Amino acid sequence: MLRFGNNIFWMYIMKRLKRFLCGATCALMLVSCCGCGSPEIKGGSVMLEKNTIITDYSAKDVKLKGDFYDNALKKEIEYLLSLDNDKLLCNFRKNGGVSWGDAEPYNGWENSLIGGHTMGHYLTALAQGYVNASASSSDKTKLYEKMVAIVDGLAECQRDSGFLWGSTVLSVGNLEIQFDNVEKGKSNLFTEAWVPWYTMHKIFEGLISVYELAGYQPALDIACKLGDWTYERTQKWDDATHKTVLSIEYGGMNDCLYDLYRLTGVEKYAVAAHAFDEDSLFELIRTDGANVLNNRHANTTIPKIIGALKRYEVLDGRKIGGKTVDASEYLETAEIFWQMVVDHHTYPTGGNSEWEHFGEDDILNRERTNCNCETCNVYNMLKFTKELFEVTGDKKYADYYEEAFINHILASQNPETGMTTYFQAMATGYFRTFSTPTDSFWCCTGTGMENFTKLGDGMYYRNGEKLYINMYIPSELKADDIGLALTQTGDIPQTDTAKFALKLDSEKNLALMFRIPEWAKGAVSVNVNGEAFTHEEENGYAKVERKWMSGDTVEVKIPRGFTCSNLQDGINTVSFKYGPVLLAAKLGDKDMKTTYTGMSVLIPETPVISDDTLVLNSGITPKMVKDAPDGYFTDNGNLSFTFTASKENYEFVPYYSLYNTRYGIFWKLAEDK
Repeated sequence: MLRFGNNIFWMYIMKRLKRFLCGATCALMLVSCCGCGSPEIKGGSVMLEKNTIITDYSAKDVKLKGDFYDNALKKEIEYLLSLDNDKLLCNFRKNGGVSWGDAEPYNGWENSLIGGHTMGHYLTALAQGYVNASASSSDKTKLYEKMVAIVDGLAECQRDSGFLWGSTVLSVGNLEIQFDNVEKGKSNLFTEAWVPWYTMHKIFEGLISVYELAGYQPALDIACKLGDWTYERTQKWDDATHKTVLSIEYGGMNDCLYDLYRLTGVEKYAVAAHAFDEDSLFELIRTDGANVLNNRHANTTIPKIIGALKRYEVLDGRKIGGKTVDASEYLETAEIFWQMVVDHHTYPTGGNSEWEHFGEDDILNRERTNCNCETCNVYNMLKFTKELFEVTGDKKYADYYEEAFINHILASQNPETGMTTYFQAMATGYFRTFSTPTDSFWCCTGTGMENFTKLGDGMYYRNGEKLYINMYIPSELKADDIGLALTQTGDIPQTDTAKFALKLDSEKNLALMFRIPEWAKGAVSVNVNGEAFTHEEENGYAKVERKWMSGDTVEVKIPRGFTCSNLQDGINTVSFKYGPVLLAAKLGDKDMKTTYTGMSVLIPETPVISDDTLVLNSGITPKMVKDAPDGYFTDNGNLSFTFTASKENYEFVPYYSLYNTRYGIFWKLAEDK
């Protein structure tokens, strides 16, 4: 018989009470985030910290300076503001039982079974543009108004189940039929299912971006309801269904659901995310060595690994279902995969793949065609690389980020129209093709919207009292968290010096960490306030540490010049860079005919030349050019160079600048016989 004075009894009661209260708290948390729009979650009040060691400064903190970047952002914002909300919402309204008036969806991919994927990219781009430090006040207002109107429109369309969908439908009586078909292994993209989970990932990402960047609560409410729907669906999968679903492109569903868990603390979103972790693939990457990526769809695979990394960032060391998560293998998977892609599948642009697929390791020369380097792949590789840098602080990630940003992303926009590329041909003699304003809406149109509203990303980072400068582009950093405004001038590689001016709220001990690029042709030197400064080298950075005062200046000199490299399977097929900038020969605009793939993607039809061989002048060997390329170019000014080692005397200019002409990046070098 238990008496009230029995200590054991009271201990028992207290334990039960504690368990009850804990359960009640968890239940309340679930209720608050399950899409009811309750006010319990505001401003990320339960936001979890990521397992990272370095914090980024994004485009909201960084203004890029210069006509090129001003124009790139201006053209993108103009395009975003030109799009019609009612057209973008049309199919969502049809599927949500909401009147759509006389609106019709845009043509192209939006009027198909993948319709609605653009909406996710669009929301992210609107949010990025709204917070972008370089955007004008009037543009910010317009972008915000559009963003809010779109989110409010989506809220009206969301079903009671949480389902939200914006494609054309195969059956009015079953709006979820694409998801049903995927679970049955039916994936004909014209008649059964066009990667619905991929599309859903984009919608999630757009809503999460709006909440995180712009603080608009209804976007998170919609995402949570959609997360509830996703959780309920994934919990019904048996092993066979699970395997079938993961065999069809599903974007970064693990990535976005881990983010939803991070924002809310609701465990079921982490459980749903784990349903999209393809552990069999991750194990293969960690253990199987060469050619693991052969024949894999590149932009299917990269987001899967981004999601694996996100599991590490969000869950490692935390408890889910009462068990502590060890996600170290997921980080290992991410690091190995990144190295595989960069070492064995990447062109000097930073791009990868041919016809959207990885080939065998080290066959890049063999796979140079008119359909290389899908822009979505590079977008995802940069997202992936940025997060790996934040987790590890390894300089190699910053080196790659610079390469891909300058030589692919900047090349992906037509500066006259603002339209963006799908593929970028690596075969000599082709040219770049661009989307159209209202008919294309390719996946790369969507990532293009995002790329050019976040141009300040990837430049500056902080770890405690260390400020990392990872790219040398004229810019202004406003680091309010440490009371610093930093202005970067100079124009590497036009010159060899980047200059920095500091404005501080008060004197501050700070280590400025200047990346020593892999392309540097000699030792980096530093001047502080006009006097030579002896710096340390730390993990590939020039460390300049002192007590700084407002008005201090720093000059960083990085010797630059030409480098020449060959592709792994083409020992005499070379490309040239000047500093970080990939150069390409201008080949004119003759007969620039285009055609379409079966997916209505515009591509160049034929090259202008059939032979990409440069016959070197007498006495010059390929080895001489490869070992010391500086001696075989004449500087014309403004990053224009004439190749003087052959009779052709081609003019080489930055590849990213060639948007209306044929080009040649790769050339076979042959001796004169």
